[in-house]
Amino acid sequence: MLEVIFLFVFALIWVMFALVQDIRTTEIANWVSFSLIIFALGFRFFYSLFSSGGFGFFYYGLIGLAVFYALGNLLYNAKMFAGGDAKLFIALGAVLPVSGGVFSTFENYLFFLFIFLIAGAVYSLMASFILCIRHYKGFKKEFWKQFKKKKMLVNMAILAAIIIALLGLVISNILFYFAILIFIIPYLYLFAKAVDESTMIIEINTGELREGDWLYRDVKVKRKTIRATWDGLSRTDISFLRKHKKKVLIRKGVPFTGTFLISVIIYFYFLISTSGNPFW
Repeated sequence: MLEVIFLFVFALIWVMFALVQDIRTTEIANWVSFSLIIFALGFRFFYSLFSSGGFGFFYYGLIGLAVFYALGNLLYNAKMFAGGDAKLFIALGAVLPVSGGVFSTFENYLFFLFIFLIAGAVYSLMASFILCIRHYKGFKKEFWKQFKKKKMLVNMAILAAIIIALLGLVISNILFYFAILIFIIPYLYLFAKAVDESTMIIEINTGELREGDWLYRDVKVKRKTIRATWDGLSRTDISFLRKHKKKVLIRKGVPFTGTFLISVIIYFYFLISTSGNPFW
């Protein structure tokens, strides 16, 4: 269990450092995630080398890295992660101290993913509410603007919720919960969209641009167009914009690394308190 605590403390320090960096610079340097992977796998290897239990502890680190590499890329392509977030998520796959068989290993991974998704949803919602309060006038105006644009979608959701609720009277009460969910989803979307448009879009000088910044919209200069992609601006894009533009609109994001910190703390608490398997 000491090896688990050691990895936990190290991961906690690294995630806290990544959080500070994300808040200060709005990005997580590659070396933070890569050094976490190298140290975690190195520690697992040397611990296994001198342990009577063999190399299982090291192999599980490799499995975790592979599994989280797949999940990280999936979440990145689904536009739930920025590049730095995806790399830090992948690095945590090498850290999670799992043992006791393949089945329990994947149980632990599923448990961490569950914690992470819940923590991410709560964290994002709280951050959005704070931004909403700080920029209430702009948010209010943008919300009603988005509501008018999506009025048909909202009405369709309300109609679907009513139909499902009526079916719940005949089939099952559980349909009422689905009806409530369907009713709420469009308003959550409008809320998130209004927060994004009213608080996350800023105009900056092109001299302040950093690699990975997101353009709000495509920028066309002469015959060349710099696309507003999820991958963000490259160094070549930034160099071109600095030569031809003084200012551009970019989209800022909420520092998501706080979710990593919360998830790591909760996960390791359950892991240690339940002797290595949070499902027990």
